[in-house]
Amino acid sequence: MNINRNAIAVVIVLAGAAGYGLYRFGLDRGAQSITATTVAAPATAPATGSGTAAGKKVLYWHDPMVPGQKFDKPGKSPFMDMDLVPVYAEEGGDQGSVAISARMQQNLGVRTAEVTRHALAPTVEAVGTVAYNERDLAVVQARSNGFVERLFVRAVLDPVRQGQPLAELYVPDWVAAQEEYLSVARMASAGALVDGARQRMRLAGMSDAQIQSVAASGKVQARFTVTAPIGGVVAELGAREGMTVAPGAPLFRINGLSTVWVNAEVPESLAAQVRPGSAVEARAPALGGAAFKGKVTAILPEVNPATRTLKMRVELANPAGALVPGMFATVMLKPAARVEMLQVPSEAVITTGKRSVVVVALGDGRFAPVDVEIGMEANGQTEIRKGLEAGQQVVVSGQFLIDSEASLKGVTARMGDAPTAAAVPPDAVGVPSAAPIAHDHSKMGKAAP
Repeated sequence: MNINRNAIAVVIVLAGAAGYGLYRFGLDRGAQSITATTVAAPATAPATGSGTAAGKKVLYWHDPMVPGQKFDKPGKSPFMDMDLVPVYAEEGGDQGSVAISARMQQNLGVRTAEVTRHALAPTVEAVGTVAYNERDLAVVQARSNGFVERLFVRAVLDPVRQGQPLAELYVPDWVAAQEEYLSVARMASAGALVDGARQRMRLAGMSDAQIQSVAASGKVQARFTVTAPIGGVVAELGAREGMTVAPGAPLFRINGLSTVWVNAEVPESLAAQVRPGSAVEARAPALGGAAFKGKVTAILPEVNPATRTLKMRVELANPAGALVPGMFATVMLKPAARVEMLQVPSEAVITTGKRSVVVVALGDGRFAPVDVEIGMEANGQTEIRKGLEAGQQVVVSGQFLIDSEASLKGVTARMGDAPTAAAVPPDAVGVPSAAPIAHDHSKMGKAAP
């Protein structure tokens, strides 16, 4: 029994050894077959999972997530859990453009717009405050010594109409001049004396209308009523009942409200688009957005150093007197139309600080970055002075990712201001080369001999 048990054990051991040998033999044959297939595969075959590309020559493989590395063989990326992507000769042959598949364009969200030719008419919008029109101002002064016996307007900002009584004055000097005039006027053949008496009343401060009133009535008028020369509001009140006034003393200052000013702040960059005489439209939030027409009367020659703005003075018609000083108002000015120029959506322009770039769609999935010279911007459009032609298609969304793809393929330098390879001395110590270094991914991870 012991002999049989030993024999059975030996048979089992031999069978296990034979099975393991067959298993190792199969693994070695499989590995040799895979190696032979890889070596014998033509350079035109794409990497696994990269799609079919019959007849195309593969320049190198790369990992899109690590764009600086190139590999000479297909396989798994040493950086990410993904297959390396081949770059074909046709993609790298045109050094002025980059090809992106329709699927990749959809993933990147690429949108294009046509280059058009129009005349930009930008709208300048500024915010300001309503103020009195300083050119619509009247000052009422005392023309002679006298007394204020009665006051009809008693408070500042009281509204007045043209010709409305303001105050009643008693002027003794006028009484003496009137009595002399009436005495001479009763004399026969005293024409020269009458003219002299009339002139003395005028020198005392009486107006021609007041002199005519005395001549018509034939009576001395010791009290005179001062009236408002214009309609508006009393901005200053210098008279009180019972006070004595001297010649030249200001009694009233009246500001008209038929027109008002809006002093608006215009950004320094837009000041060149504003000209005196340009038509404007203003709206005041306090009045429910009602529109008021007017024009620019002046651009004050002073820049606010804190806000970098210039003050624009706008004159608005205010027939109903709804606009009052101190109100906020939004002023919209539309300058005259400019000469027609090429335009693209502003989002298509990539400005780096020293240059402006747009990505042009060439068709068949090819794109190329183009340097352009831009002009003014308004209403979401930017003028193109140089670099494009009407009818071209420019990328308005996804251009940064296209730029990254173009840089991977060596189409163009980054759209930033990084130094080029020519700016780096080739013998500089510690300075990496600008060209990406090709790596054999099969050797990565192995210890150096």
